[in-house]
Amino acid sequence: MKNLFDAVELNNLHLKNRLVRSATWEGIADFDGSIDENTYEIYRELAKGGVGAIITGFTSVSTNDFYFGGMMRLSDNKLIPQYKKLVEIIHVEDCAAIIQLALGAFYDKNFVEVSENNLSTENVREIIKMFVDAAIRAEICGFDGVQIHAAHFFFLSRFISPLVNHRTDEFGGSIENRAKILLEILRGIKKSAPKLHITIKINSSDFTSGGLDENESIFICKMLFNAGIDSIEVSGNGTSVGGIKAGVNEGYFADFAAKLADEVKIPVICVGGWRSRQVMEEFLNKTRVELISLSRPLIREPDFPKKLFADKNSVSKCVSCNACYKTPAHRCIFSGRRG
Repeated sequence: MKNLFDAVELNNLHLKNRLVRSATWEGIADFDGSIDENTYEIYRELAKGGVGAIITGFTSVSTNDFYFGGMMRLSDNKLIPQYKKLVEIIHVEDCAAIIQLALGAFYDKNFVEVSENNLSTENVREIIKMFVDAAIRAEICGFDGVQIHAAHFFFLSRFISPLVNHRTDEFGGSIENRAKILLEILRGIKKSAPKLHITIKINSSDFTSGGLDENESIFICKMLFNAGIDSIEVSGNGTSVGGIKAGVNEGYFADFAAKLADEVKIPVICVGGWRSRQVMEEFLNKTRVELISLSRPLIREPDFPKKLFADKNSVSKCVSCNACYKTPAHRCIFSGRRG
């Protein structure tokens, strides 16, 4: 029987329980990716709240990425001391620290966005190197792992989608070619930063006509498994579904996660609308899925894991209104974080 508060051993990673804070956008970093006490306080609260691992918010691998403002970055060695401090804050609470490595879009030297199909082969290899270099910095900072962000229609998600990628070189066309960028990033990180746990966040589906579907997503995940990925977090376009009620409609990516867990022999992490310990544990015990990840419930209650541990009948106070996404730093409008 799987208990939500079992300790779990993964490759290069020890977790004190099965709860993971899914990467959640804060948008309060400086233009160069620097972070300050406001960011440290958010992660301090999360770590104290009892979650087993924290995946940071979107952290760009590029200094020249202007997809939106407030991005954390790990694109320059000068940022290492700040992110090392972040890791130390998380580790104080016996919580694992994983940094989400991402790219919003690729911009050329003239600060012009270049579409996925107009990138040269050399540009694609430059992007692969950006991810690997950022992972090397993550290892120096002391992070326990990195997450390759290939979901939510950011750069890597668009690149692997047949709706977007119409390239005719080695990185386009077939599903194998479209996924090649992910495999090369994975292999590069494994070679250059071997102490890290490497996970990936991927869409179960693009939920768009002509986009990545469930069958292709599973195919890519199996390729990643064969190439040595350590775990996979399942998500999808159209995240943050409203109207979630405990015990009624939790776990909207659960079916795909269960299917994927039957196909790959590595831990699968499932995010998406979890609100109660009873439902989470029932799902874990009827499937091969190993971990549950949470986002909005931890915005409302950073200490939600401690509440779940203390009371098996505890349910999240999050009402899935998504108003947090309209506030600075994504704070809950009912019980915002300090500061």
